[in-house]
Amino acid sequence: MQVPGAVSEKGMPLGIDATTEEEYASQAKLLQEFSNIPSIDKAWIFKSDSANCSRAMFSIGQVNLLANKKRTVILSSHVSKTSKQSVDFQWTPFPIEMTGVSTVVPSPSGSKLLVVRNKEKESPTQLEIWGPSLLEKEIHIPQSVHGSMYTDGWFEGISWNHKETLIAYVAEEPSALKPSFNDLGYKKEGCSEKDSGSWKAQGDWEEDWGETYSKKRKPSLFVVNINSGEVQAVQGISKSLSVGQAVWAPSSSHGCHNYLVFVGWSSENGPNQTPRKLGIKYCYNRPCSLYAIRAPFQELKANEVPLNDNEMDSFGTAINLTRGLSSAFFPRFSPDGRYLVFLSAKSAVDSGAHSATNSLHRIDWPSDGQLQSSLNIIDVVPVVMCPEDGCFPGLYCSSFLSDPWLSDGCTIILSSAWGSTNVVLSVNILSCKISRITPNDSSYSWNVLALDEDNILAGKS
Repeated sequence: MQVPGAVSEKGMPLGIDATTEEEYASQAKLLQEFSNIPSIDKAWIFKSDSANCSRAMFSIGQVNLLANKKRTVILSSHVSKTSKQSVDFQWTPFPIEMTGVSTVVPSPSGSKLLVVRNKEKESPTQLEIWGPSLLEKEIHIPQSVHGSMYTDGWFEGISWNHKETLIAYVAEEPSALKPSFNDLGYKKEGCSEKDSGSWKAQGDWEEDWGETYSKKRKPSLFVVNINSGEVQAVQGISKSLSVGQAVWAPSSSHGCHNYLVFVGWSSENGPNQTPRKLGIKYCYNRPCSLYAIRAPFQELKANEVPLNDNEMDSFGTAINLTRGLSSAFFPRFSPDGRYLVFLSAKSAVDSGAHSATNSLHRIDWPSDGQLQSSLNIIDVVPVVMCPEDGCFPGLYCSSFLSDPWLSDGCTIILSSAWGSTNVVLSVNILSCKISRITPNDSSYSWNVLALDEDNILAGKS
């Protein structure tokens, strides 16, 4: 039986008139139009045989409203420099959707491509090594080794070594063994999830990093040998540290071991040793430091003898490179390996503000590979406390290119907030000179995507 008045004469629901219905339709159409606009998340530039032509690859995101997810596609292009003031993009006809792919990372030479697939639940993490025309290697890493790989851009630390034989990355530490019980009490041999006569405890509770990291285990550092498929956890890192943003240090002429430099966030802060974890995604006032640790795989040179197990165990713990700073992240080595530059949010950490002006620093990397915690830290761009109108307001960087260097090897390119927009800046790490690249009268926000020698690939919105 139909309730009188429940539906109008025109078939519209109760309480919705024609004007409201038209407004809903207009809003839905507007939402659809906005969600259909793609955004360029990442870009990579590869060398070409032609002097005036390069190859580019773009990772493009688009909202999938029906699935409530983000759709990611890969689109390639040939970039031709027709003149000093003109650039021509020759796009491939169609993009390719990266279904089930967490991230892609090309090797430094551009000859290999790492494809990461983080599977659901307890399935292994899948790593694919692609060459120019075929799949060269497929590595399945079980949950007993580690969980899902971090690919969010903050804890993410995927880095190829210089010989392109090893890849360092950050993943969830393996699950701790959980005690099992039955009607008689504790079971030594454990139990399966389907055993109806037993149950498995949850184990010790550990606070996660919250927000997009909810229910994810602590980020830890691993290295995979892409030739053998072997994976090793990096030893010597304190259990109180959450690890991210790992990069390979330059090869030393002394010894057969390379160092990894990474960012470590301690779970023991202040007099009360509190974690201060929740909110790290959008708040930069979390204390962190740069650390160096020896990589687990040996790369022997001519006439060198592999180290034995006792010598491997004597490597010691990770070295804190920025002990005098309360914050250090986004480590980047110069192309010649002489300098290590990084950002710092010490003004936010020291004041407690969620976000404040950043500073840029430099460390002269020892050529002999002998590291110590007393390395000299040089200020390149100091904290700007009271900027003058129209002048440089200080650094406000939420991201950093993996290869931010111009061809001179001492100038970096980055995006930074300037007033209500994002601009592109160049910073010479030796002279400490800062230059604004984008036009002063531009009302657009600019985001650096990649560098092609001294040419900057950027998006504006």
